[in-house]
Amino acid sequence: MTFEQGLAFTILGATILMFALDKLRYDLVALLSLSAGILAGLVPPEKAFHGFSDPVVVVVAAALVVSAGIERSGVIEHLMKPLAALKSPDALICTLVALVMVLSAFMKNIGALAIFIPLSIRLARAGGIPVSQILMPLSFASLLGGVMTLIGTSPNIIVSRVRLELTGKPFTMFDFTPVGLGICLAGIGFLAFAWRVLPKDRQGSGSGSEFRIEDYLAEVRIEAHSPLIGATVADLEQLFSGGAVTVAAIIRDHGHRYVPGGHWEFSENDVLVLEGDPMALKPLLDTAGLVLMGGGGLGSEDTTVMEAVVMPNSPLVGSSAVRSAMRRRHGIALLAISRGGRHMIERLRQTEFKAGDVLVVEGNGEAMPGTLAQLGCLPLGQKAMPLARKSALLPVAIAFGAMLSVALGLMPVAPAFFLAAVAMILLGCLPLRDAYEAVHWPIILLLGALIPISDAMKSTGASDLLAGWLAMAASQVPVPMALGLVLLASMLLAPFLHHAATVLLMGPVAAGMAVKMGLAVDPFLMAVALGAASDFLTPIGHQCNTLVMGVGGYRFGDYWRLGLPLSVIVLVSGTVLILMVWPI
Repeated sequence: MTFEQGLAFTILGATILMFALDKLRYDLVALLSLSAGILAGLVPPEKAFHGFSDPVVVVVAAALVVSAGIERSGVIEHLMKPLAALKSPDALICTLVALVMVLSAFMKNIGALAIFIPLSIRLARAGGIPVSQILMPLSFASLLGGVMTLIGTSPNIIVSRVRLELTGKPFTMFDFTPVGLGICLAGIGFLAFAWRVLPKDRQGSGSGSEFRIEDYLAEVRIEAHSPLIGATVADLEQLFSGGAVTVAAIIRDHGHRYVPGGHWEFSENDVLVLEGDPMALKPLLDTAGLVLMGGGGLGSEDTTVMEAVVMPNSPLVGSSAVRSAMRRRHGIALLAISRGGRHMIERLRQTEFKAGDVLVVEGNGEAMPGTLAQLGCLPLGQKAMPLARKSALLPVAIAFGAMLSVALGLMPVAPAFFLAAVAMILLGCLPLRDAYEAVHWPIILLLGALIPISDAMKSTGASDLLAGWLAMAASQVPVPMALGLVLLASMLLAPFLHHAATVLLMGPVAAGMAVKMGLAVDPFLMAVALGAASDFLTPIGHQCNTLVMGVGGYRFGDYWRLGLPLSVIVLVSGTVLILMVWPI
């Protein structure tokens, strides 16, 4: 091992460790990794930023814009109306899973999932199905659907770039389809009945609400006339709320926060941090002399209360109600927050928002949907989607034209989707401001920063050295098992690295391993892409899993219930299908 290779492995190991610890944002980790590569002399200064001009970055950004145009048109919601006729839970979930897969093959999977979340909540409520048993299958379906086409998921786009560098020819639009379609069919067969393993007690049934999630956090103040003055925490939890609300904290003594015992007595002007069912708050406010902090009162004529989930690209992520000035700037008040079953006792207004948080907000009824969209939040109640009949199909036609031009070889994928994104803006399908907001800039930064590091691993010979070690180990097992090990390694790395980073790091190594074993490169690249896209074990590895965590009331361990057997299915069926489709 040379000194440069040692440096490359050190930077790679530190990068993986920082990704796994999750103490810093993944885009910042990528920028630090690039900085280390420049300072160590592994990345030439003149090539430090060529990753941002790489076609893969253009494809990812353009695909996000095109997806946003399709989502904004409302045509998908219009086409989904016949689903209301489905009464059987199995038929409903099977149909939703299949539709999400198909849609995810042609637009970004998180965009497809966002379209289906409000619709699924309404259908689940009408069919008496717990929301917690329907949203995780949809998230997993969106990940599976993305593996069917080149543009369906970032790993496919990046692995196509790796193949272009190695062989001079990238993967085409539908090279992924034979393997991806077979895996999706296996996934539909599994998810159509396995949804029953998910918890069904995470959703209540309250009248007057679209749905209900346990473990909301809300703040109330005790008024001078409150019957709670002199009463205890146990009295509120057992007598006044009937066990539906828990006192997580008491704020008194000039802002000091206390975690109380059941014997603690309440005083006037105490601020209580309450945790529980939001539907229990209204009667509690009426009977216990409490005032909801931050709101102007539930149920007033000029305001409405709505639930919304914080999207991964929301400007609220990392901010709080105070720092973002939600009420002063945007005219909405934060009433409660739910975060995937995690116990929180922070002050509500000072709690930093995370992707997947479910918020209860109050504001002007007419302006609320637009305001939430501006804040990057997905309303979970029924929303009116104006469908302009003359132009609703235009975004779909633009996207189809781009895909057709790529499939027929008329144009490479990067310029095709770049032109489609520009057409979306020029033809009024998507305002320019919304187009900028549709691009998930942390992913762009991650790709642009890690591409030079990936190139440095190859230029120093570090990738070849690692590939040689893996080839030596894989030579002791049958070829199908070696392919399966590459798929498994990518699958296990994805929850800790970003899925795009997994492909950038594993792609050249897997290809080098194949060359040293005297095998074809394509099957191993396919295994890397499939493994990196198949993160079913955690809520943090992929944005889709994060998005449904708060909405479904899931806990971290819930993902293993459905994700572990699905991972095994993908591992086995994916290995077999790759060997059948791609000559080894």
